[in-house]
Amino acid sequence: MSMIDPTARIEDGAVIGEGTTIGPYCIIGPRVVIGADCKLVAHVYVAGQTTIGDGCTIYPFVSLGAPPQSLAWRGELTRLEIGRGCIIREQSTMSAGTM
Repeated sequence: MSMIDPTARIEDGAVIGEGTTIGPYCIIGPRVVIGADCKLVAHVYVAGQTTIGDGCTIYPFVSLGAPPQSLAWRGELTRLEIGRGCIIREQSTMSAGTM
């Protein structure tokens, strides 16, 4: 069973894996897939077409899947894929890719 803090915001369409914990003030977008047994500690922002593999731990103030910061990006749909068992520490940013 997944545990979601009451202050977290999970948009319709997001998929949360079994046993995943989503901590306080996390924001999860509608096209996000989070695998099983993950832990989003607190204040994690996950947007865009982002997939997070099973067993990942994501620490506070991480931003995942926001639009690319590249000037080459022209608004096309791109994605961010994070593998299994990753640990993403505080204040990291991983944007979606470009074509």
